[in-house]
Amino acid sequence: MISLAILHVGSALAYALAFGLPAIDAVFPLVPAETTVIALGVATAGSADPRIALLVACAALGAFAGDNLCYLLGRRFGPAVERRFFSSAKAAQRRAWAERSLDRFGVLIIILCRFIPGGRTAVTLSCGLVGFPARRFVAATAISGAIWASFAFFLGRLGGSAFQDSPWAGLLAALGLSVTLALVIEGARRIRSRWQRRKPARPGPDPAPDPRAHMAAAAARGPGAQ
Repeated sequence: MISLAILHVGSALAYALAFGLPAIDAVFPLVPAETTVIALGVATAGSADPRIALLVACAALGAFAGDNLCYLLGRRFGPAVERRFFSSAKAAQRRAWAERSLDRFGVLIIILCRFIPGGRTAVTLSCGLVGFPARRFVAATAISGAIWASFAFFLGRLGGSAFQDSPWAGLLAALGLSVTLALVIEGARRIRSRWQRRKPARPGPDPAPDPRAHMAAAAARGPGAQ
């Protein structure tokens, strides 16, 4: 079994993984980026080495780079991106959800999508496809990357501190917390989506009468009509 000790703060591999996997994960969601950042937290649990902040920064920068790569792909290669990522019915539904969420929540959904299973790629690509303002997107992904990296690393540190004699148990515990949080968020999103679909639409105000239509009707009735 591979030892988590190879991910210590003095290892070049740790920094390469911290940056590279979150960047690749944006386009290929099956890459275990979050697991890696959590593992880094487990491996450095109990250490006060200031280079730990550099590891977190690398993970945040990798996430930021991946998100903006998705945005550029959607912006520059729209038709090809639609065929590659949104050709199936399920993927098309995910894109529709992303666009509705962008219309309603804007920057907030860009920040939160990182914690929604399958949401990150759909939202970031959709931002490019629909022409979401680049400056707002850059700011949102910078915040999102920092929050995500700090949170995942903190989970790892928490698990590693709780299971100091068994780092792999600490990793599994931290991953369990991460999966539980993701399931809670996804469950809340699904419940809210169903509630919105079942919620009856509010009747709008009656349109104001058009005086021109009234005058035309009166003319049609003739001068003697009441």
